[in-house]
Amino acid sequence: MEPQSDHIKPRLEKREKLIDKGIDPYGGRFDVSESIASARENPTPDRDVRLAGRVLSHRDMGKSLFADIKDSTAKIQIYIKKQDIGDEQFDLFKNYIDLGDIVGVTGKLFKTHAGELTVKAESVTMLSKAIQPLPKEWYGIKDVETRFRQRYLDLIMNDNVRDTLLARSRIVAEIRKFLNSRGFIEVETPMMQPIAGGAVAKPFKTHHDALNIDLFLRVAPELYLKRLLVGGFERVYEINRNFRNEGISRRHNPEFTMLEVYQAYGDYETMMDLAQGMVVSVAESIADSLLIKRHDGQEIDLTPPWRRVTYRELIEERVSKEWFSLTPEDRKAQAITMGVECPADAPDYEVTNSIFEKVIEPTLMNPTFVTHLPAELVVLAKPNKQDPSLVDVFELIINGQEIAPAYSELNDPVLQRVRLLMQAKGHDEKLDEDFLLALEHGMPPAGGMGMGIDRLVMMLTGAESIRDVILFPLLKPQT
Repeated sequence: MEPQSDHIKPRLEKREKLIDKGIDPYGGRFDVSESIASARENPTPDRDVRLAGRVLSHRDMGKSLFADIKDSTAKIQIYIKKQDIGDEQFDLFKNYIDLGDIVGVTGKLFKTHAGELTVKAESVTMLSKAIQPLPKEWYGIKDVETRFRQRYLDLIMNDNVRDTLLARSRIVAEIRKFLNSRGFIEVETPMMQPIAGGAVAKPFKTHHDALNIDLFLRVAPELYLKRLLVGGFERVYEINRNFRNEGISRRHNPEFTMLEVYQAYGDYETMMDLAQGMVVSVAESIADSLLIKRHDGQEIDLTPPWRRVTYRELIEERVSKEWFSLTPEDRKAQAITMGVECPADAPDYEVTNSIFEKVIEPTLMNPTFVTHLPAELVVLAKPNKQDPSLVDVFELIINGQEIAPAYSELNDPVLQRVRLLMQAKGHDEKLDEDFLLALEHGMPPAGGMGMGIDRLVMMLTGAESIRDVILFPLLKPQT
């Protein structure tokens, strides 16, 4: 705070004068009768209301005042007349309340001659004095990082931002409702883990002083949730925070939210039905439609049934029917001509997958289940019985990005050890022996799925960037 700046000094002086008058500039309990939106939905004339909100406008008419106040739900006009409210409170509002202050208002509803719903104030209570003024031209701020750094101002001034983030809360609630109604139980697994497992990702490290051990912030909860399958929890899910010490982009934040769900005696097709049913149910509840508009005006059609296509079929369809007949060298050369970077030592399966992720995936707007990926890409999934070089999995692509991978979970502890050893080859990684020990006690066949909550919210709200759907995205500190 800069006490001597021109825009702050008058507010600090008003704060001191309020204290001298015996008025607490920061108020206390104020029992509202309802939200402003609720008041607007029941505009019965002369109905008593007690509302609270932030002052967004202030119009002095001499012996009367008009102002707009706003809470998290809506905005409403208040009318303050000296004759009705008394000299002291009229003076309070006229001379000591600024834009941005939070006030409580008691009064009766009425409509002005212009038909605007208004509260005729009978009393006004000071609840919080804003020392910093609100931005005058918030919409004109070109540096989007300013919005993210001062998210509280973004929420005050921009209704669309607030609506998006409120929609996120509703989406998560609907997911819980959907899963709970189908017999799944919500659980919590460790966020600090001795071994970073369940996904191939660079972890964040920390240290526990009392035990003198290094720990990792989890990259995925998968291996703990599978332990619960072993323990007899047959339908489990966790809405979890994951942490990956990797890049930041329009689609990636180092701290993000995932849904992971497991169903004993199911498989990847069980998860297809679950994913489709859940997203459709949430969309109908939140958006009241299965046609979702993107930020660029393009439409996403969530109407079931969703397309199911194998990984190989999609590559042949979008790249070349002869793709898998080419030599590895020719595939790498063609990938380079398509603008896909391929390290010289990249395995052949990674070359094809890079084309899938960078060339094909961004074009898949409507929901598409891409099934049967190469076994090397998914070490925790069951091999396909007809072709063991593939695994029984899907990647659900919507809005040009992966929303959810799902597997028929590998429950053979001997094969799982072999797969994990192959994955760890050439990397400084430890096997999670406790997880393998759990598998040796017998894990039922199961379907499992991870769904990116942030990306799902982006799709359902039409947000352009993952930062738009996270309240406080990670930003580089200001110097």
